[in-house]
Formats: sequence, C-alpha cells, structure tokens
Amino acid sequence: MFSYKSPVDISKMTFLVTGGAGFIGSNLAEFLLVNNAREVRILDNFSTGYRENLAGFEKYKNFRLIEGDITNPEDCSLACDGADYVLHQAALGSVPRSIKDPVASNNVNVNGFLNMLQASVQHHVKRFVYASSSSVYGNDKTMPKTEMKTGELLSPYAVTKKANELYADVFAKTYGLEVIGLRYFNVFGPKQNINGPYAAVIPIFINELLSARSPSIFGDGTTTRDFTFVENVIQANLLAALTENKEAVNQIYNIAYGGTTSLNALFTKIAESVGSDIKPNYQPERKGDIKDSFADISKAKEKLGFKPTIEINKGLEITVSWYKAQLAKNG
Repeated sequence: MFSYKSPVDISKMTFLVTGGAGFIGSNLAEFLLVNNAREVRILDNFSTGYRENLAGFEKYKNFRLIEGDITNPEDCSLACDGADYVLHQAALGSVPRSIKDPVASNNVNVNGFLNMLQASVQHHVKRFVYASSSSVYGNDKTMPKTEMKTGELLSPYAVTKKANELYADVFAKTYGLEVIGLRYFNVFGPKQNINGPYAAVIPIFINELLSARSPSIFGDGTTTRDFTFVENVIQANLLAALTENKEAVNQIYNIAYGGTTSLNALFTKIAESVGSDIKPNYQPERKGDIKDSFADISKAKEKLGFKPTIEINKGLEITVSWYKAQLAKNG
C-alpha cells in the first residue's frame, strides 16, 4: 500500500488517467481509488497495458474503464467529458521501439497527444498533466540536468516527447488550457512489464536473476541513471494537478529522486537483494541511449512542493518483493 497520501480531499474530483492499464498509469489510478476520488476513469486500448494491472479495481464504485484509443478523437472526447483533471500517461515507450518503428511512435505519442489536448479544451478540463521524458535532454552533457538546457535529440521517441512539450505550450497560450509537463527519469516499481523486447532495465535484471539467467548490460556498465520509484512519480502527478500556485502552471519539471546510479551498481544491488552470484553479460551499446542521466529537481521542489520520499534501495526492496510474489503466484 502507498505511504504517500493525497495532499487534499479529492472526493469531489474526477480524474482521467490515460494509459491507466500500464505500469505508471495503473499505480496512479490505484492511488486515486484508494484516496477516494469521486471518479477514476482509465482510457486504455491494452496494446501495451495489461488487464491484470487493474485486478481488484472493479470493487471500487468510483472506477470506470473506457476501452479506447487516444489516436481516436471520439474516444478522447468521451473520456474527457466531465473530467476535472487529465493525467496523461498513454504512450508507446522505449527508445529501441521508436528506432524500429518511428511512424507508430509518432502516431500514438504525437497524434494521440494532440487528440487529448483538443478533447481537454473541448470539455473544459481544469488541468492537463502529462508525462514527458528525460530523453528530451539528448546529448547535452550538463550534470545535473536542468529544465532550461537540452541537447540534440537522439531518438524518434525523444522527438515525440519534445513535440508534446511544444504542443502543450501552444495550447496553454492559444486556448488557455492549464498544462504541466513532468519529465520522468527512469521510473521503476511494481507492475512494470517484466517481459518483452522493450522491458525496462530493472524488471529485466530482476526477472533474469530470479530465473537464474545472466542479464545483459549494454555498454561497459558505467552508464548512469536517476532511478525513480513510482510512488515519487504519483506524488508529482497529484501535486501538479492540484497545486494552487499559478506560477507553477504551464511549466515543465524534472521528476526524479535526484541521485545517480551506474548500471553496474544497480546490478550489484539487485543481485544482492535476490541473493544471486550470477554475473552480467556485457553487450555493445545501443543506438539512441543517453550515456548519463541525473536530474536537478529543485524547480519541482520549489514550485510544486515535490519531496521524493522513497530512495532507490527502499524502492528496489519493495519492487523485488513484489516480483518474487508474482513469480510464486504464477508458478
């Protein structure tokens, strides 16, 4: 269960979570249900989300599932009708996926995003909070990453997320829609997809080690990331949606823990947690991957009151325990 609690009473508020059957979206929707939002809607087409991520949601009378697609404007309009806040998580993630099929990534991440903005304006949504990505920093070598300075983009996925930020800014200025963008840095936690070619590094390491296999590390393992437990991201979404600080609106924020961990150090932490002495399998670096990533979160702290509470070691402990339980349950 969540250690973070809603900063205000949300019992009279209706939230739409797009991509609500995905990893971050389902955790976010569950938090809203537990904290007694008036209604929690999920819009998902289950292309990358999973119905099992919604297990138990049906017991909540305030839960509503809309099976639809953000690339369909009618589905977006239906989902936004009567919603107070949109928490837009739906996307085709993964840098490698976008390199393999840039058209699909653009269709979902840009066209779908535009549809959601348009529907939010049409139905007078109070605020539109959306997931951007640390990938927009590209080849900028500044450490830590600050919101005002980005480099050349390294993947089609990064282009789609930058396009989101540009469209959001224009919709704020042109149509008066209140928007806040959250640049996520390597989010991890329970419900993250453990299988498939585009799984993230932490669930891959956990799954491989629990299965007594050697996971791959791309590069020499010195690549660094600012790994961020999902509950910290939930906090950021709530603060962004509900802040009354007008200076905080129509802004973009880094959302991370504000630390840095190499892939080698991450592997060691997970191996110790799992109790494995298996060694990693080093592979060539992948195209489009950023070498180092470390967030300056001072802007989110100052304007949103963001205070990440769960650091990587605690987050890994919770996450490994969850995956162990899933493995035991599924045999």
